[in-house]
Amino acid sequence: MYYVKNQRDGKEIHDPRINLAIEYYLLNEVKLDEPILLFYINDNSIIIGRNQNTYEEVNTSYVEENELKVVRRFSGGGAVYHDMGVLCFCFITEDDGDSFRDFKKFTSPVIDALHQMGVEGAELKGRNDLVIDGKKFSGNAMYAKNGRMTAHGTLMFDSQIEAVVKALKPKKHKLESKGIKSIRSRVTNIKPFLDDSYQFMNAKDFRDQLLLNIYETDAKENIKEYVLTDKDWEKIEAFAKQYTANWDWNYGKSPEFEIERSERLSVGTVEVKMNVRKGNIEDIRIYGDFFGLGEIEDVENKLMGIPYTKNAIKETFDNIDKNKYFGNIDTEELVDLFY
Repeated sequence: MYYVKNQRDGKEIHDPRINLAIEYYLLNEVKLDEPILLFYINDNSIIIGRNQNTYEEVNTSYVEENELKVVRRFSGGGAVYHDMGVLCFCFITEDDGDSFRDFKKFTSPVIDALHQMGVEGAELKGRNDLVIDGKKFSGNAMYAKNGRMTAHGTLMFDSQIEAVVKALKPKKHKLESKGIKSIRSRVTNIKPFLDDSYQFMNAKDFRDQLLLNIYETDAKENIKEYVLTDKDWEKIEAFAKQYTANWDWNYGKSPEFEIERSERLSVGTVEVKMNVRKGNIEDIRIYGDFFGLGEIEDVENKLMGIPYTKNAIKETFDNIDKNKYFGNIDTEELVDLFY
């Protein structure tokens, strides 16, 4: 497995717009003979899922007052807060057809490395969360394209949890479904659980030790690297300009809709907003933290123009590969939400 440093001219990058662009570039254009591992640490920012409505997920007044960057990633899942106490990891590999949504496969190396550092209670729980004693310290997501895939996640090492609470706007039903009352009661940092010999660490020290544990070596020199070239950086910057540093991609326009529904389903939160004119669906947007392989716009286009009736909606979903776009879900779940 190759390790890629997010460094340019010897300087580490902390801009989330560039770091996410690096990740997407490696996925699409750097095809090596082994998988790729990327670590990065972002300045204060919120990273939202591919299918989420930015305005519904972030506390915009807090974001503006504290000059947080808001960046949309290419994978599904929910919104996460990043600061210099959060370490992001990313595995990039060929898509073998069986690994998408298999979070255990990609989080096991991280969990094993944490166990070696004394965090015995670290485990994968539920769909895509890593927890210690039931409290979340990592959220994970995946994205696949053109036969390749990325599995990535965050590790709250020593994050400002109060900022997490203030920056995000979690949906009430999402909190209730987990039997808790607030973000604060649900999350934790890793650092307090490390052995005493690791308590001196900051997030970068933690990354370096995690790296050694994953590669099962005592020296960084033994780790195989792929070094980004000037040509690579040109393409990374072009991608950032088009997507991750582009307001239209990160926020976009949020039109008003006359029908708005949001529910916690078996695949996660799904939210639908639509306008109905003369009995037909005229405009529709689908948001959520579900994990899909396809573009959700494909589903929106299939629903556009059909009669707003239960039978028409059911028939449309019966003729769509729902697992591809939403995950393992029944037609009835979707119909009950949409109608």
